Order: sequence, then structure tokens, then C-alpha cells
Amino acid sequence: MMKKQEKMMKQETKMVGGAEMYPTKNIVENAVNSKDHTTLVAAVKAADLVDVLSSEGPFTVFAPTNAAFDKLPKGTVEALVMPENKEKLQAILTYHVVAGKWNAVDIAKLIKNGNGKAVIKTVAGGILTAWNKGKDVYVTDENGNSAKVTIADVNQSNGVIHVIDTVLLPGMAK
Repeated sequence: MMKKQEKMMKQETKMVGGAEMYPTKNIVENAVNSKDHTTLVAAVKAADLVDVLSSEGPFTVFAPTNAAFDKLPKGTVEALVMPENKEKLQAILTYHVVAGKWNAVDIAKLIKNGNGKAVIKTVAGGILTAWNKGKDVYVTDENGNSAKVTIADVNQSNGVIHVIDTVLLPGMAK
């Protein structure tokens, strides 16, 4: 009897940044354990978005890795986490968040229904465009920067994370 219960309690986890991501934990609770997302977590904290991303949601987060942040011009991240740039940082981070839980199958359907392109409105009010290149899914921002989804469908208690390799920037960040 005990074995059956243990099996039912075993969670379907994904490895991100060397850590297991548990679907019973929220976006923030999981992200803090990923070695690949320390910059994102620090930015979320600096932007006072911890409470939002810990709330019920559901949210879909396109989560840039540390390497993605490292592609930005030198000093960008350091400048963005300064208190006087909090609004700009919030705008950039919420540009990576979509209301609702959109897993890979949902996004694939949107792309198919959109004849190869899916237009997705972010929490920040901006637009992301999802599209396929071979078997890979890419997300393009309003400036034409494209990010590849490297790990899809990391389920959370309050949504889903798709890990991306580039930081997306809203149109105003030019």
C-alpha cells in the first residue's frame, strides 16, 4: 500500500541549472535553485516582482539564463538593478511574462493557427512573436531579437517556465 502512495506522490520534475524544478513549487521557489538563473532571480528581487511571481497566476515565463543576460552590453544588468531604474527593469522582466499557462503544445497550436507565427501579448503590454525553426521554438521581441526556447514546459504550481537563451526587450528599450 505504501509503495502505491509513494508513486502517486512522485512529481514529474525537470532539471534546470543543475536543480530539479518541482511542479508543486511556484516560479520563484523553483527559480532560486537554478544555477543558470541567478541573474534573473536577482533582477526579479531588485524589481520587487517576487510577490507577483509567487502569486497564484497562472503565468507563462520565458526565463532568460545567466548566459542570456551576459549577451547584453557590459554594465547593462548592473545598471538595471539600481533602485533608480526599477521601473525600466520591471518593464523588461514583465515583458517575459504572459498571463495564463501556455505549454509547448498550446504555443505550437497558436503558431500553426497563425500560419507560422503566434502573436503573444505580455503582462507588460508588449508583443512577442513565437515561431518555429525546424523543431525549435523561437520567440522574437519588438526589436527583432530572437530567443530560442532551450527547455520547454517546466511546470510550476502557478504556471510554466520556458527557458530561453536571449533576453527579450520591449520596444521602448531601444
